[in-house]
Amino acid sequence: MITIGYKASAEQFAPRTLLDFAVLAEETGFDSCFVSDHFQPWRHTDGHAPFAFSWLAALGERTRRMRLGTSVVTPTFRYHPSIVAHAIATLASLYPQRIILGIGTGESLNEVPATGMSWPGFKEREARLREAVGLMRRLWTEERVTHHGTYYRTEAATLYDRPATPIPIYLGAAGPKAAFTAGELGDGFITTSGKAPSLYSETLVPNVQAGRAAGGGNKTYDMMMEIKLSFDTDAQQALENTRPWAALALSAEEKTNVEDPLEMERLADTLPIERCASRWIVTTDPDEVVARVRPYVDLGFRHLVFHAPGADQATFMRLFSERVAPRLRAAFA
Repeated sequence: MITIGYKASAEQFAPRTLLDFAVLAEETGFDSCFVSDHFQPWRHTDGHAPFAFSWLAALGERTRRMRLGTSVVTPTFRYHPSIVAHAIATLASLYPQRIILGIGTGESLNEVPATGMSWPGFKEREARLREAVGLMRRLWTEERVTHHGTYYRTEAATLYDRPATPIPIYLGAAGPKAAFTAGELGDGFITTSGKAPSLYSETLVPNVQAGRAAGGGNKTYDMMMEIKLSFDTDAQQALENTRPWAALALSAEEKTNVEDPLEMERLADTLPIERCASRWIVTTDPDEVVARVRPYVDLGFRHLVFHAPGADQATFMRLFSERVAPRLRAAFA
C-alpha cells in the first residue's frame, strides 16, 4: 500500500488557517501531514512562517490518526540539536507513534537572518547534521549525556520526558552525498518531485540504497516524495495557482546565498508562468496524476506527500479525496 500525505505550506498560510487546512486533511482521508519549518518564507508579500514545533502540538490535539512530521527542520544552526531533540521528544510523548522528525542541512534564507552567521559550505553542513543525528538519538535513549563533539557540546544532559518508542528520523536530500547520508543514518528519505528523471533514478535512489547498505540496511525504511500537484477542474486556474511558488523554479545558482525574502520574491516574479509551473504536475485529469506519479512509485517511493500551490486548499483536498486518491490507492495497492 501507499501512504498519502498532505504538505502544510507554512510559507503560504497563517498559523490558524494552516491548522484548519491540516485538520481537514485528516477528515478527507490523508494519512500524514508534514509541515515546513521556515524562519522566513520564499515571498515577503503575504508571506508566513509559523514555528513548526508549536504548530505541530496544536495539530496533534485536533487530530487523532495522521502521522505528523517536519519537512524539514535544520537541527544544526539556529537550533542546537539538543533543543530539537527536546521539542520532538515532547511531541512524541504527547502523540505516541505519530511523530516523524524530518531534517536537512538547511538554507541560508532561514539560518543567516536569524543568527547573523556566515553561511558555510555543504561539507560543514553535512558534518554538522551527522553529529546532530547521533546526539539527538543519544538524548532520546540515555541519561546524563555528555557530548564533546566537533560542533556541539552537552554536559550531563537528560531529557526527562522521552517517548517509549524510537522517533523516526527522515533526512531530506537533493544530491548524491546527502542521499547517501540519508540512507546511512536515516529511517526514511525525503525528496521533492519535478526535477530531471535521471536525478532520481541514477543519483538519489542508488545513493540512498548504497547508504542503507553501509548503515546496515534498515528494513522499515520509508521513501517519501513530496509531489507538487496543482489539480483543479479549471486548467487555467491550475496553471495560475503555481505562481506564488515560482521561487521553486529558480536554479540553485540563481538563489544561492539569497537570504532576503524580498529579493527572492523579486527573482521569482521575473519568471514566466510556464517556468513557474515547471516543477508541478498541472492537470484537470486524475488519470494523468496517476501516470505522472507512477515513475516515483516504481523507484520505491511509497509515501507520497502532496503539495498543492493554490490559496483554496479546502477545494483541492475535497477534489483530491474524491477523484485522485481512490485512483492512486487502486493503482498502487
